[in-house]
Amino acid sequence: MSTFFARHYDALMGWLEKRGFTRIRANLLREASGTVLEIGSGTGLNFPLYRGCDKVTALEPSEVMRSASMKRALLAPVPVEPVGGDAQNLPFADDSFNTVVGTLVLCTIPDPEQALREIRRVCKPGGTVLFFEHVRLEHAALGRLQDWLTPAWKRLCDGCCLNRSTLDTLQQAGLEIERTERYYGDIFVTIVARNP
Repeated sequence: MSTFFARHYDALMGWLEKRGFTRIRANLLREASGTVLEIGSGTGLNFPLYRGCDKVTALEPSEVMRSASMKRALLAPVPVEPVGGDAQNLPFADDSFNTVVGTLVLCTIPDPEQALREIRRVCKPGGTVLFFEHVRLEHAALGRLQDWLTPAWKRLCDGCCLNRSTLDTLQQAGLEIERTERYYGDIFVTIVARNP
């Protein structure tokens, strides 16, 4: 991740958080319980929103973002431990977590299929997998527009892909999607899934 993007992430996301992202995150994270792994935890925007969890292990590959998250980790209502690592090669044993969380992260992981295989490996059977992501629109013209914009957007926003079909990818990975909720003209979606 570029240092510029990492250092200014909170400022860039601030208006979206105020206009509803924080509420969406909070509603989704009510589903988290037990031992939790959050992948791509960034600057810790989710940390104040966890309730009723035993512990959150917060995996973030960017040292700059992980350092920025430390204050939020210390003030979180549940124990949070920020750690370094790559979602495509998780440094945890099989069946380690009751819940796995990712918010606005699958768009930037180079190989989301591999990350989901790793998530299934470390999530306990029957465990919960929670995502808040933006996705490729089903509308033909708007979906093509996302395809067209993605190469430039990836360079501008540190690898973020506008046009990923995340729901399809989750199902292909073997996760059982229990429910979804769409926001902002269907471009954003929350997903509650189960590791069968």
